[in-house]
Amino acid sequence: MAKTKTVFFCQNCGAQYAKWQGQCTSCKEWNTIAEEVVQKAEKSDWKSASSTAKTRKTAKPLRISEIDTSQEARYNTDDRELNRVLGGGLVPGSLTLLGGEPGIGKSTLLLQISLKLPYKTLYVSGEESQKQIKMRAERIQSKTDNCFILTETKTQNIFRQIEATAPDIVIIDSIQTLHSDYIESSAGSISQIRECTTELIKFAKETATPVILIGHITKDGNIAGPKILEHMVDTVLQFEGDRNHVYRILRALKNRFGSTSELGIYEMQGSGLREVNNPSEILISKKEEELSGTAIASTLEGMRPLMIEIQALVSTAVYGTPQRSATGYNLKRLNMILAVLEKRAGFRLGAKDVFLNITGGISVDDPAIDLAVVAAILSSSEDIPIPKDYCFAAEVGLAGEIRPVTKVEQRIQEAEKLGFSTIFVSKYNKISLQNTQIKIQLVAKIEDVVEYLFG
Repeated sequence: MAKTKTVFFCQNCGAQYAKWQGQCTSCKEWNTIAEEVVQKAEKSDWKSASSTAKTRKTAKPLRISEIDTSQEARYNTDDRELNRVLGGGLVPGSLTLLGGEPGIGKSTLLLQISLKLPYKTLYVSGEESQKQIKMRAERIQSKTDNCFILTETKTQNIFRQIEATAPDIVIIDSIQTLHSDYIESSAGSISQIRECTTELIKFAKETATPVILIGHITKDGNIAGPKILEHMVDTVLQFEGDRNHVYRILRALKNRFGSTSELGIYEMQGSGLREVNNPSEILISKKEEELSGTAIASTLEGMRPLMIEIQALVSTAVYGTPQRSATGYNLKRLNMILAVLEKRAGFRLGAKDVFLNITGGISVDDPAIDLAVVAAILSSSEDIPIPKDYCFAAEVGLAGEIRPVTKVEQRIQEAEKLGFSTIFVSKYNKISLQNTQIKIQLVAKIEDVVEYLFG
């Protein structure tokens, strides 16, 4: 008989304890430690169900000068947005974790990709039946015979089917539904998630097969399960957006094979997710007449310049304390900019309600949009519209100075490509562009911008 024992795990960080206690000493959270039954079974390798696996080479130490640095060929997913976020495609033997809100489109995205791939793909679902997946595939309308659908939750059976199918890529939907015979606890528990992920990592590394996992998230927006899950995988992707809106954003929170600052944008349609190759088309609203309180900012997501629309509304405070609200922008930075306008530019906004919104439902941390925020607030306060072919790319300092930003030439070229006539940048930026059609307006202080726009 296998020995059975109980172990206490922190449900927040996965720390293990011999007995229950009120506070986790690792993450300092209270009342997160729960008891789980762990069965120490006779544990075999995942290859116990797969005798035809590729032979694994014995590792040996190499001099650093002997290590081959040539780039390994990646699997092209036939999805430019996903390829960009991953850093060029799926790396053989990598483990990728995709998280997001329920109903945001995680399963649709991966099913759509698996139906387009020229490689043999095994899509394992523990949440939906084969008929449900078939109905979704018909809606996506993709024609391929390379995608195999398996509804199974036990890892030992999954590896048996992997041996029979020999897929190039494996997709698991989702890791919280899997369970292993080696752990005697319910699916989704700390120990089951950790054990199933360990088995999949061993399989991926030994056979050089890329594995993509879908992960549930908690109400706080974090991926459910122990934090160690994110440490174990190679790449963590976050699928964001509002289910009531059509646009979805794919970000990399961790990437061992590329940058974490790239961004992918999709539009949810009845036939699946459409790649948005020009994000500025969704982030700038199409309007016939010029309205006060709007300004266009040039921002960067990774190496990708985006033009976004900033909307501001300044009105007299109805109640004693004026309201400050920001959607998609840091509220503390908004308060700082309002203080700079009050102190350095002489605008009395202390008794005004100020509401700020970045259109398209995205959040931006780039300080280069500060000047556009200033312009939108002053435009609404003075009720004077800013010409729609003006855009801004500069940071605002506490002394009211206009500070330079990185990669300003890329921002200028993107603005010129989209038909803007004037871009406001800091005079301290070093710009070497020649023969540009767009007018580059150099400013040093907020007063210069105010005089140019409203003077």
